[in-house]
Amino acid sequence: MFKTKLVNFNNTHILKIAFVILFGVCVTPIVGSALALFLGIGFAIFLKNPFEQQSATLSKWLLKVSVVGLGFNVDVMQVIEVGRSSLVLTIVSITAIIGLGEILSQLFKLNRNTGTLISFGTAICGGSAIAAMAPVIKAKQDEIAVALAIVFSLNAVGLLIFPWLGHYFGLTESQFALWSALAIHDTSSVVGAAAAYGPVALAMATTIKLTRAMWIVPYTALAGVFWRSEERTSIPLFIVGFLLAAAINTLMPEFNTVWHAFYAIAKELLVGTLFLIGAGISKQVLKQCGWQPFVMATVLWIIVSSILLLLIFDGFIQ
Repeated sequence: MFKTKLVNFNNTHILKIAFVILFGVCVTPIVGSALALFLGIGFAIFLKNPFEQQSATLSKWLLKVSVVGLGFNVDVMQVIEVGRSSLVLTIVSITAIIGLGEILSQLFKLNRNTGTLISFGTAICGGSAIAAMAPVIKAKQDEIAVALAIVFSLNAVGLLIFPWLGHYFGLTESQFALWSALAIHDTSSVVGAAAAYGPVALAMATTIKLTRAMWIVPYTALAGVFWRSEERTSIPLFIVGFLLAAAINTLMPEFNTVWHAFYAIAKELLVGTLFLIGAGISKQVLKQCGWQPFVMATVLWIIVSSILLLLIFDGFIQ
């Protein structure tokens, strides 16, 4: 009896130590976003998260802090300049994608929050958009984890196949920049795919994607109206922090080294947060989730990517 308790005691502590070490590794440049998320998921499924409540609470706060920190890499003036020429396109495309996502969510009978997070991540900028929207709609840990897992899976696919498809269809660097920035979910994958295509594509795609990321603010504020209709509508403080960080980065370029350091820290914190979020997924959660979210997200992505490519070919988007 005593030996059994001792073994259980030791196993529990080993799990806790392993969990903390993995989290520490995930907040270093060694581990990327997708890997951190899947490490968390794998730990929860095969070993079980020993800090379920604590990691859930910590991840919510780290998500907000990370979103604020990401603002230190945004040039407000450059975003405004690019945004002026694509204002109508941006509003129409984001709204249309979110609307189509809502239709598909109902068609596949998805949980409302999960469908919204997937749609929002597809429409704007993947993981960052999901991170910003999640606390606004009061999404649960498993809903966030499922949406992020799906989006990062499709990101990995996009990073691999988009440059190949771009060359196959004979897209110019400018055309590819537009397509990748509008169709690939996450900023990091857009940058990776564009870098593989050419320097012009890289510069243009990065600017367009950062411009699109600014629309996180009005759309999250609008979501607050629907999810908190009986309360006073207000922009969450972390969104205000994101805007302030972007303004500081633009108005005080002499401290660019400091702002870049803040941004780098925020990126690593976000990666660590993804590990914690992934650790919130269990076998029970996956069974409850089912296949519908994955199919819904893939169908949405294929439709959006195909329509955008046709519009770019026709010269409607340029």
